[in-house]
Amino acid sequence: MNRSLILCFLSFTTIALWGLGCDNSVERETSNDPSKQQVKLRSLYRDLSVKQIQSTPHIIIRKKMEWGFWGHSSLAHNYETKTVNGDKVIIDRVTGLIWLQSGSAETLTWSHAKEWLLDLNHRTYAGFSKWRLPTVDEAASLLESSKQDQSLYINAVFDKKQEWIWTGDSYDSRNSWSADFSGGGVLTCNVSDGSYVRPVFSDN
Repeated sequence: MNRSLILCFLSFTTIALWGLGCDNSVERETSNDPSKQQVKLRSLYRDLSVKQIQSTPHIIIRKKMEWGFWGHSSLAHNYETKTVNGDKVIIDRVTGLIWLQSGSAETLTWSHAKEWLLDLNHRTYAGFSKWRLPTVDEAASLLESSKQDQSLYINAVFDKKQEWIWTGDSYDSRNSWSADFSGGGVLTCNVSDGSYVRPVFSDN
């Protein structure tokens, strides 16, 4: 490989590591080191039973409940905060997921949460138009083993407003799954009740 090609490769790698593309969108860091490969979490929605929820991968359960569990993620996250076009996002270098640093300012029903997402995507927040509700696997990955800043069971890089959030997974026709950062767990929530929205983006 000649010198000019090497310099070009190094320049491209530097840009990728900073997470900024030429169009100001966010790119995820990749690595050929097997020890640093990203943990891929389920991104497709499913109908899940309590037993299935209690078998969520990468989760340490403190207590099983009839409606879900109290527990936390076993992943050692590597979060990076970015501001793209004035919009704040959190990049998780371990899972490859990109999260809104904040989310909805108020609780929404499950159907209204989807409408809120449509508006967010119409505005192409941070340059993306495919923001969605996380799966239980993705949302539960944010659960910390202890309260951060004596507040919530989620890393302090995230906004404290969203104490519990909707996922895109369902329990039955009337209930969906929600991640609760105030108590540290995953539980069912009636779709007509209110939860906050913290959207996620992934390319899978």
